[in-house]
This record gives sequence, structure tokens and C-alpha cells, in this order.
Amino acid sequence: MAFEFLVPVSEDIVEANNFLSEQCLGRQIQIHTKEEGVPDLDGIDVVFLGVREQRNRVNKSSDASVNFDKIRSSLYGLYPGNWSLKFADLGDILPGDEVSDTYFVIKEVVSTLLQKNIVPLLIGGSQDIVYAQYRSYDILERMVNLVNVDSRFDIGNASEPISNQSFVSRIIVDEPYNLFNYSNLGYQTYFNAQEEIDLIEKLYFDAYRLGEVINDVTIVEPIMRDADIVTIDLGAISSNSSPNGFNGREICAIARYAGISDKVKSFGIYEYDHGADETSRAMLVAQIFWYFIEGLNYRSNELDIKSDKSTLHYSVPIDNEVLSFYKSVKTERWWIEIPFLSSGHNKLERHTLLPCTYNDYERACNQEIPERWYKAKRKNEV
Repeated sequence: MAFEFLVPVSEDIVEANNFLSEQCLGRQIQIHTKEEGVPDLDGIDVVFLGVREQRNRVNKSSDASVNFDKIRSSLYGLYPGNWSLKFADLGDILPGDEVSDTYFVIKEVVSTLLQKNIVPLLIGGSQDIVYAQYRSYDILERMVNLVNVDSRFDIGNASEPISNQSFVSRIIVDEPYNLFNYSNLGYQTYFNAQEEIDLIEKLYFDAYRLGEVINDVTIVEPIMRDADIVTIDLGAISSNSSPNGFNGREICAIARYAGISDKVKSFGIYEYDHGADETSRAMLVAQIFWYFIEGLNYRSNELDIKSDKSTLHYSVPIDNEVLSFYKSVKTERWWIEIPFLSSGHNKLERHTLLPCTYNDYERACNQEIPERWYKAKRKNEV
């Protein structure tokens, strides 16, 4: 049983939770305690899960594991919105004898939750944990899209030991090959080697500079709508150590877009450590989770938009192509169809609808091929 590796929430946090208002989120969460054990997950929609692993973090101060008591204290004390979701806190995964042992436990636990259609919210130390989060999707046997909110691409060298700055290369090259698309939101050019920037372009991945996202945070919505996994590096947020980055309002808006996506099945926040500003950072993490859940509660269930008879369809001739756009009457969101290729090795097994914007439709009407459609089509041809 995957959950036998989990350790309960600290008794201090459990005891403090008993003194919170009945309306607080903490009083509505089924908590893994030393006394009661792992809660029954029947009917649970969302679980919180800590991963105290940080040994593969570059430039870390020590190998000591992190703990998430301040985050739980902050999160439990928040008031929920008008939500219909049910929550559980499974406690933490401790570092194994080897980092690979920690990965194994993460994969087992998250895979089990995915099979139960429960959305795990992970908080961890070193961001290489994303690799294990991604490998949890192997059980689904389909291609997945990963969105990483980060100032760096974290590609690194796949031939070297995995770290929090090189895990993406392992996701790309390790079998089974389940990654269809990697999107980076908020990269800062001076933190990334030109070779990595060129590789992102060569692989037809998506990358959006910090200034581009800050200028119009709504560009995040269609990217999140196509994501299966969303992760956030806390280093992407402005702080004393990195003066440029997202502010609290922007990162919470991004988290809400991730939550409202019908496809996102897991959400992780990484690079948490104990610094001088831990209290405020813990509260920010709690609020990021809150906004993700807020979005999750208001999902529209539009995964099969083409089968909805009310969906509007528009055909746009452009060059030698006829682009098919679809618009939801309920949410007024847009999709564009990626054509299926009948020959060759295809990463897509069927016609796929790629989330887009009304601006993409307008540009197509002006004979401009949408960039994300072109990249997705090229990946399908590889």
C-alpha cells in the first residue's frame, strides 16, 4: 500500500487546528494524524502532500529535510470559498535512503491518487521532485503536457546526475517517452544559457518571458487549459535574493488559471526552504494553494467541447490549410484543432483540440498562423 510510507501531520499542528474557527479550512480537512492514521479517501477531491526531500538542490545550505508546519498552519487558518470540494491532508513523504527511494514513494502515492481521480497538491523542497511527479503519469499510458512557472528552464545535461536545475532533460530523454509539451512561464533570459533557449525552440516547446506574462497574465489561461501537470518554482517569485519575478497577486492569478483547467490533475510548489522570511513565504504558499482550489471548484467540464451541440465551429482558410476553431457558448473560450496525420510515427493518436484565444482566431482571419498551433502540428509530425 503506497500510503504506508507517509508520516502524519505534526501533533503541534493538529492540536493548534482544534482551536481554529469551525469555518476555517483546517476544520474541514481530514488529517492524517498519529492517533487516527491515514484518512479514508472515499469522496475526497483534493489532498495535500508534503515531500521533505532536497538533497538534489544545487547550492543548498545543508542536506537536512524541510518541514511544512508553517505552511499548514497558514493554510488551515484560511477560510474556504463557497466550495463543494472535500479535502484531506496525507502528511509527508520523508527522504528515503537514496533520492531514488523518495522518487519511488512519490510515484506510488501520486499514481494511486490519479487513479482515484483525486488531485494532489504537493509542496516540496528540491524541484527535481517534479521528475517523480511526472513519472506518476506513466500509469495513465498517454502523452502529458507539463507547465512550469520558473525563472529557469531547468533543462541541464541529461548525462549528469539529476538536480533541481536539470530535471527537465531527464523528463525529455528517459523512457517511457510520455512528454508531449513543456511550457515555461516567466523565464528570465540572464538565468538561462543560450543553448537551452535554442533547444526550447528546436523542440517546439513554449516559453514566455517574465515581462510578457506580467504585461498580460491572461495569456496563461489557454496554456494552463492544455496542461496535465503544473509546477511552480518559488524562485520565480520576487524576493530579496531575486529582485525580479512575479508578485503575490500575479502568482495567485496564475494558480487560479491552473486550478480552473479541466485537464490539470496535479499541482506542485517547490524550492521551499526555511529562510528569514519563512512566515510570509509560508502564507504566500498557502494562498497560492487557496487560489488553485478556488479555480478547481469552478471548473467547467469542457474536455469534450466538440460533442456539445451548442459549440460554435468556424473554418478559416489560410495558405494551404483550413483551420478549425471552436468556441464554447457557456464560457466563450476558444480551441483550435490540430490535424491528425495518418502516416508516420504520431505522438497524437487522434484529432486534438488545442486551447487558444479569440486573438488567435482574429489573427488567423488576417492570414497569420497561430504559433502554438504550428508548434503542436510540428510535434505531431516528428
